[in-house]
Amino acid sequence: MQSFDLGKEGLRALNSALHGLKGQTNMTAWEVVNPKGAHAIAAGVDAPVDITVRGSTGYYCAGMNKQATIRIKGSAGPGVAENMMSGTVIIDGNASQYAGATGRGGLLVIKGNASSRCGVSMKGIDIVVHGSIGHMSAFMAQSGSLVVLGDAGDALGDSLYEARLFVRGSVKSLGADCIEKEMRPEHLALLVDLLKRGEADGKAKPEEFKRYGSARKLYNFNIDNASAY
Repeated sequence: MQSFDLGKEGLRALNSALHGLKGQTNMTAWEVVNPKGAHAIAAGVDAPVDITVRGSTGYYCAGMNKQATIRIKGSAGPGVAENMMSGTVIIDGNASQYAGATGRGGLLVIKGNASSRCGVSMKGIDIVVHGSIGHMSAFMAQSGSLVVLGDAGDALGDSLYEARLFVRGSVKSLGADCIEKEMRPEHLALLVDLLKRGEADGKAKPEEFKRYGSARKLYNFNIDNASAY
């Protein structure tokens, strides 16, 4: 295992070393100690490596992740896993605002709670939150899945496109064009897989969730729907 003391060696040295891991590498296991809330830890990694950050992080940890598995043994600041392409990011604690924003692929697991705008403009990422999420989550979400074992705040799924939202607890309010939808067998099967991959299969059953999605009234302007804009 490659052990990196961020307090002594600095963020630029860490990210430069990780960015140098192009394609296949024998240096597959990394440990980052003394993160002390630094920003952009392990951002832009593009290699099949396993990175463990032992502590809490600042802004944009694991941003633009591709291929890597990144585990945060603490909580994460705003924008964790922002624009993630592939791989897995697992947070043992809580996540701040816009976790997984604009994510195009991969899996983000938050074992605590997530703040506002979780999954905003998601474009294919799967997000599993063991706790609750804040207001305006999945705003303008386009594709992918958001699974919430707890509750959701105001305006869930506002201006939603084709992302799938599953909430086990209560929803304070739904955003414009977001409605509750029927839970069909294919959605239950999808939830089984997401809960297992999200390390939450022993905490909830698929049948306990409700599904939310787009009413598809805001795709194109229609004067009859003007009041919804």
